[in-house]
Parts: sequence; structure tokens; C-alpha cells
Amino acid sequence: MKKCISAGSSRAILPSSFRDPDGCLFGSDGDLFRAVNESYREDYGRLLKSGLYDALIERGWLIPHKEVDAKKDVPAWLTIQPEPITFISYPYEWCFSQLKDAALLTLDLQLAALEHGMSLKDASAYNIQFHQGRPVMIDTLSFEKYVEGTPWAAYRQFCQHFLAPLALMAKTDVALNKLLIAHIDGIPLDLAGKLLPRSSWFNIGLLMHLHLHAMTQKKYSDNSASNNGSKGRPVSKAGMIGIIQSLRNAVQKLVWRPGGTEWGDYYNITNYSDDAFGAKQKLVRRFLEKANPEQVWDLGANNGVFSRLAAELNVPTISFDIDPSAVELNYKTVRDKNEEKLLPLLLDLTNPSPSLGWNGNERDSFFQRGPTDCIMALALIHHLAISNNVPFHKIAEFFHNLCEYLIIEFVPKEDSQVQKLLSSRVDIFNEYDQAHFENVFSEYFTIERAEPITHSMRTLYLMQKRAG
Repeated sequence: MKKCISAGSSRAILPSSFRDPDGCLFGSDGDLFRAVNESYREDYGRLLKSGLYDALIERGWLIPHKEVDAKKDVPAWLTIQPEPITFISYPYEWCFSQLKDAALLTLDLQLAALEHGMSLKDASAYNIQFHQGRPVMIDTLSFEKYVEGTPWAAYRQFCQHFLAPLALMAKTDVALNKLLIAHIDGIPLDLAGKLLPRSSWFNIGLLMHLHLHAMTQKKYSDNSASNNGSKGRPVSKAGMIGIIQSLRNAVQKLVWRPGGTEWGDYYNITNYSDDAFGAKQKLVRRFLEKANPEQVWDLGANNGVFSRLAAELNVPTISFDIDPSAVELNYKTVRDKNEEKLLPLLLDLTNPSPSLGWNGNERDSFFQRGPTDCIMALALIHHLAISNNVPFHKIAEFFHNLCEYLIIEFVPKEDSQVQKLLSSRVDIFNEYDQAHFENVFSEYFTIERAEPITHSMRTLYLMQKRAG
């Protein structure tokens, strides 16, 4: 299985790791390393000797690392090897509570750093990943010496990466987190201000840290030093702590409650009887055991009921869905139950995450983070083929490029969920039948098992990728 965080080849500096003068990430023979430059020697020593590193590791807030032989492929003062992350995700793929938890962690990291005489020099959302069910900081080199009187250099970045999208999701439309695709360095505060309702001006936190902050940015737009927060009016340590706590209060008060989206309550409205649902769970578990994957992607996972069957087998599972309510509910279950093997993410399969950033490769596309061992596509085929007019051969080719094993459910036209899709359009899908489905998918996969789901009209398949 490909390690999604690793470049996977010798002497490969990660394209996303060129902006930091203090170091870079690189892959070597499938493992990930971080080169630490001479310029970070003093701050690295302070990170360890101050007790900050140990405190953050104990709290699970920073990814652990070990120092390794410096004679690696990339020249450096020091080489460290961080604990591997199963899957790299991006803020525009997170549900509301994931982005909120990442924001709160970033602020807590800054407060902890100040207690140890250090400060976060950046507050990029891309420095946070979800690991073993919780957000964690992955950029060890983001901590620098705190200098009394210096404002927080990462203040504007935090507001653009976290506060602005959270406010827009909570008060305007939850789908506005997708603006982070167009604005890779965070949503501009003046744009956020224009999109937020007038009532947001009466929210003290948003007034101070978003609306007035945007006005200050505009005033000093020709003065880069004032604009980036690295210089300006001195701020005492107590004053900075007050600002961080004010930001934390503003973020904590932002709330979005799921509901009203099409598939957020899917399993309560589907035509599955309890017997059929139980039979499907048993089949999925049996097929997973036969495939024996190292990683599973569940595409169209809804609230993660079937994703958890893989996670219960101790298999790292990425639980994708297009519906923000379903992903929100899934993530809250992960968080509340301390589930370590499941990662819920937002994904529109018909328009998946693209590659972004400088030269188009700072942030990997959905496809670049594959392939994976096994994909589950349950109650999905009719949405792709009928709702989105994607032919079977296109769907089969898509899965063939992404996985070794495929667990897929065929839903016939007679099924009530397909009838619901066809109720508002002309049925032009003459080739949507089980025989044609099997013929097309057999060109790309070997059908290992095909089992009818008891008490339903549906069939579950286990397929293995054909070579070539």
C-alpha cells in the first residue's frame, strides 16, 4: 500500500515543503523524513530543552519524531523522522467540527508555547492533520523563540485559515469551506466580511478579529510589515494571551448543527429492513476479511456505519461522503467514542479535490493520494450512473485506477431509492441493469463473489483488479 504522506521514492523533496527556510520534508525509500537546517538549530534546542516538546507529545498535540542518521539523501544539520500519518487531508475536505477542532488546537498550541517561552511562527491549517481520530500538529519547525512585546506573527494567517471559513460555515452556508480551494492561503477577511450577514457585526469576536481586522488590513495594504503582523505596536505577553483567549472564545461560540441535507438521515429513510441491513453488514464484513486490506476507502460512506466494520478489523479507513451533515455526524461519533482507525472526509466523487498551489503540486489531488488496497462503494452506483449520467465503463475504470479490491453494491431499477431518482426525470438508462453492470465491470475486475442481500433486491460484489 502506498504511504500517502510519503513521496515514496528516493531523494524526493515534497513539493509542499519549499517555503520554510528552516527545513523541508523528503521521502526516502518509502519513508518520510524532515531535514532541519542550521538556521533552526537554536529554536530546535529550545523546543526540546524548554519542555515544550515533551508537554505537547504527552497531550497528543504534536506528532512525535525521532532523530536519525544525518547522512540521509538531503543535506541538513539534523534529520528527524516523524511518526507516519495514514492519510493526508486538507481543510476544504473537513467538516465544520473538524475545522473547529483544528482551530482550537492551534490556539492551544500557541498558549502552551508561550508558557515555555516560545511562539508559533505560523498558523496554517495545513499544519494540522487528523491522526488516530484527533487533530495533531505535524510541523515540528513551527515553533520559535518568543520575544517580549512582539505581536503574534501568525494572527492574520489564523484568521484567514480558521476564523473566516468557520464563521462563513456557521452563519452563511456550510458549503463555503470550499472557498479554501480558491484561496489556498486562507479566505481574505474582506471577502468573508462581505459574505457574512449583518448580524455578524454584533458578535464581539467576529467584529474584532474579522471585520475590524479586515479594515486594518485595507488601511495598511501598502505597508507589508504592518499587514503581516510581524511588526507594529508592541504587545505584552499578557496582552497576547488575552488575544489568543479572545480568539478561542470567538471560535468556541461558532456552532453549526447538521440537518436538512439530502442524505444526512439516509439509513432511516432507506427501504432496508432490519434483516436486510444486518445481512448486508455480515456480507461486507466477510468480504473485508477475504480481501484483508491494509487500508480501506469507503466512498459514499454516509455516517460511517459500514466504514466501522473495516475499522473494527483494525484497518485504517477513510470514510468519504458528499453530505456535510453525514460527515459531521460521522466525525462527532469518531471523537466521542475515541475511534482511532476512522477518518471522515468530505468528497464529491464527480468533482474530487484537485492538485493545488505553486506549480499545481503543493496540495495533492484526491487521485494522487491513492491508490488504496480496498474501496467500498455501497449504495453508490445508482447515484453515479443515474444522478450524474456516468456510464458503467467510466465508473469501472475509475475504481480500477484506485484500488486492488472493490466491494460494490448493485442497486436495481426496481429499488425504491432508484425509483426516487427517476421520479423527476426521463428514464434514458436502458443499459442500467445487473447483466450489463457485470459485463462492464468484468473487463476491469475479476468478480470473486456475488451475493444477494437477503430481504432486498440488491447484490453485493467482491471484485479484484485485473492486471494491465
